[in-house]
Amino acid sequence: MTALREAYEKRVAEGGPRSHHPDRDYAPYRSSALRHPGQPLVAIDAGKDPEAVELVSPAFGVTDVTALDSDLTRQHQGEPLGERITVGGRLLDRAGRPVRGQLIELWQANASGRYAHQRDQHPAPLDPNFTGVGRVLTGDDGSYSFTTIKPGAYPWRNHTNAWRPAHIHFSLFGSAFTQRLVTQMYFPGDPLFAHDPILQSVTDESARRRLVAAYDHERSTPEWSLGYRWDIVLDGPAATWIEEGR
Repeated sequence: MTALREAYEKRVAEGGPRSHHPDRDYAPYRSSALRHPGQPLVAIDAGKDPEAVELVSPAFGVTDVTALDSDLTRQHQGEPLGERITVGGRLLDRAGRPVRGQLIELWQANASGRYAHQRDQHPAPLDPNFTGVGRVLTGDDGSYSFTTIKPGAYPWRNHTNAWRPAHIHFSLFGSAFTQRLVTQMYFPGDPLFAHDPILQSVTDESARRRLVAAYDHERSTPEWSLGYRWDIVLDGPAATWIEEGR
């Protein structure tokens, strides 16, 4: 078990931030009724066949992680549309120690609030110069950094006039796909927070605040991008909320 998964399991065993999680079939989030597990989870004995699960799991990528992977504004021939931002911080355990060498992936909508995915039929424009996916490995100090475009809000059919606040999905890996943790980062001052049942399903107010990045002027690059800082804490009183059952 890696430090990443070990830290998460420890916080769960100690009754940490998981105690603030809603039921997996949280009623205001209507599609959760179809998405949460309907049967008990099946334990996998990795000791018997440690590679069996990996053979049917998604791959991390066909190439090594490069600097281009963390700059979503340079992955195509042209410049993407929208507000350029730099998002960074550190991956930490409960004692504030860095978690090194971990794969962090992100995915997001474009500046118009549309994902480059065939299932997203929101009538907003696609950006041919923005795919909305990136990845990076944490440094020795647990640091990570992405340059991207601030995503737009988008409608979803959860209820009448439902709009998701601007957000970026983060995925954290240990040494295997089975150790994956997933969460979301939001932007400060968004008026849609109070209307979003996904964010409001995190019932502890302090835990919700930890999902919101802070504007970081020192991280901003003159005449290039605005900076945001978002530290991800795996366990303890300041832990970042992690999505369950996804």
